[in-house]
Amino acid sequence: MIAKPKPHSRKGDNGVLLAIGGSRHIHGAPLLAVRAAAKIVDIVYFHSPEKSNANLLRKMREKTALFIAVDRKGLQKTVEKSDCVLIGNGLEVNAQNRRLVNGLLKRHPQKRFVLDAGALRVADKRLLRNRIVAPHAGEFKALFGCEANGKNAKAMAAKWGCVVLLKKGGCFVTDGRRAYSNANGNAGMTKGGTGDVLAGLCAALYCRNAAFESAKAAAWVNGRAGDGAFKAQGYAFDAEDLLVFIPKALKAFGWR
Repeated sequence: MIAKPKPHSRKGDNGVLLAIGGSRHIHGAPLLAVRAAAKIVDIVYFHSPEKSNANLLRKMREKTALFIAVDRKGLQKTVEKSDCVLIGNGLEVNAQNRRLVNGLLKRHPQKRFVLDAGALRVADKRLLRNRIVAPHAGEFKALFGCEANGKNAKAMAAKWGCVVLLKKGGCFVTDGRRAYSNANGNAGMTKGGTGDVLAGLCAALYCRNAAFESAKAAAWVNGRAGDGAFKAQGYAFDAEDLLVFIPKALKAFGWR
């Protein structure tokens, strides 16, 4: 089971998440992650290292008001007060972001992180202990140097002390000892952005739950939302449509 809001809880008690991502060319990815996470946690902060992030923030605010923008000066303090940090959605692969990702991982060794997308292509594997990584097959190979399959995922999770949420043919989750293959979801979820929704769910759940359980629950909820979209619309749905079905999927999972 995953933690539920307590009757007398206050704002912030049920999760504070910092999402870091976006670039000049990619603003949809962090937006999807933020919107998914906001279904679960109380507060979502967002930081973009992009030099022109004023344009990125403007584009995101046109779609949602469910985040609090954080500038470079406030980044470290926001990391410290957040329960979890999601990093990588829409993040470009460059030297600046390599320093950003590894600098944060190194400076905050006890902080919960979920790494996705661009962060997976610049992260130092030695800094992944007790973190969640959420690669698709190509990102898995770029990060670990081997083919993406259940056996290798389990071996890499054990070697580097992380939880692997592998997005391939559904989702495969492992902490190196335990493994879980998610059976729901459908072929319509190959569309871009569904992995960003998954990452947002995973990071939001990781704010208040253990890593392996958070990744398992996120995979199930994301797949269930996809099945809801398929039932309603056939294959003609996109990642934004998943967001509509997340509340029902969470309820079906028992989060109510």
